[in-house]
Amino acid sequence: MKFIISGKNLTVTEGLRTAVTEKIGKLEKYFTEDTEIHVTLSTQKERQKIEVTIPMKGNIVRAEQESNDMYVSIDLVEEIIERQLRKYKTKIIEKQQAAVNLSRSFIEEDYDDEEIKIIRTKRFAVKPMDAEEACVQMELLGHNFFVFRNADTDEVNVVYKRKENTYGLIEPEC
Repeated sequence: MKFIISGKNLTVTEGLRTAVTEKIGKLEKYFTEDTEIHVTLSTQKERQKIEVTIPMKGNIVRAEQESNDMYVSIDLVEEIIERQLRKYKTKIIEKQQAAVNLSRSFIEEDYDDEEIKIIRTKRFAVKPMDAEEACVQMELLGHNFFVFRNADTDEVNVVYKRKENTYGLIEPEC
């Protein structure tokens, strides 16, 4: 695995670099040698945050964790990624083209899959509106995302609330 480690608002010390490569290096059994692991370490006030992004063919494995101690954040993010990989394994095997970056031994190893259970289904009329109106509607409902039909494109879009009260828009690619 190839690590690309960067820091925001902090200098990446050799100790931090070693901790990241050792802890996240445990995931080596899941990936091929040429898989890139992008790690960003940041600090803001008292919070120590780590973001890990692993681009794979057609997919991205991503996790972030923050705590008062960067080493704790590193430990926690490794556990999150490992859980995501185990949960996603069945789907990846079904779509072999996405498994290019995963090691053969991981694909062939048998894990207990956590079954996904849908516990509630909602149905609602989708009214055409613009993204700004959808954001207002989302705020009124107190949700952190909102599905709507874009009045301009007639496509289903999603607006979502990001950190620090900013918004994002998800549009389908045509």
